[in-house]
Amino acid sequence: MTLDVRLFPCLTDNYGLLVRDPQTGVIATIDTPDAEAILADLEASGWGRLDMILNTHWHPDHTQGNARLKSETGCEIVGPEEVRKVAPLDRVIRGGDTVMLGEVFLEVSDAPGHTLGHIVYRAADEGQAFVGDVLFPLGCGRLFEGTPEQMWASLQVLAAWPDETVIWSAHEYTAANARFAMSVDKRTQMSDHAASLFAARMAGQPTVPTTLASEKAFNPFLRVTSAAEFAVLRAAKDSFSG
Repeated sequence: MTLDVRLFPCLTDNYGLLVRDPQTGVIATIDTPDAEAILADLEASGWGRLDMILNTHWHPDHTQGNARLKSETGCEIVGPEEVRKVAPLDRVIRGGDTVMLGEVFLEVSDAPGHTLGHIVYRAADEGQAFVGDVLFPLGCGRLFEGTPEQMWASLQVLAAWPDETVIWSAHEYTAANARFAMSVDKRTQMSDHAASLFAARMAGQPTVPTTLASEKAFNPFLRVTSAAEFAVLRAAKDSFSG
């Protein structure tokens, strides 16, 4: 069994993600950056329903479609407690919980750093994960609420997954991330990898999803070996203007 995933652009640089269990037809959206775009892609897909919203964190560009989608589809809204400060939420989940998408088990892990209550979802049997703003191709989320130590620990949770895990991120930040990565990693393999990503973007292609193996090989935030190194690197990225 393999999850069906539809990726489509929303807002300025967000991605919408619709996920379907092909055995039961049950469908979820990962976050709700743009209700109009999500409804349009649902119609284009022919899937014909929306059963669940799976929020990763509270930021408005991940929750602002909750109310409309709930109103128009009757879907259940599932996510961390912090979502309630900005949007409706039906069921609170946290690390260690499991969400059933039809017959697919989604493991929930706490991943604070970008926000304090950020969570991620992994369909271990399917080898796919939905990580919101924790990990991006060649990058990671900014620390709006958490500490470097928290984000470092969260990245280590993801890094422990199998290398073949497919990583679905919530934004298209790869070109900027690649420029920074090349500034701190002078390997030929790094520049070759970045060139392939730049070419994809020039062709209008998404760089999401990535794989954990690729990120372990090239993502500077997964190549450092301590929280202290991570803190220095994250600060450097925050001030990078290349």
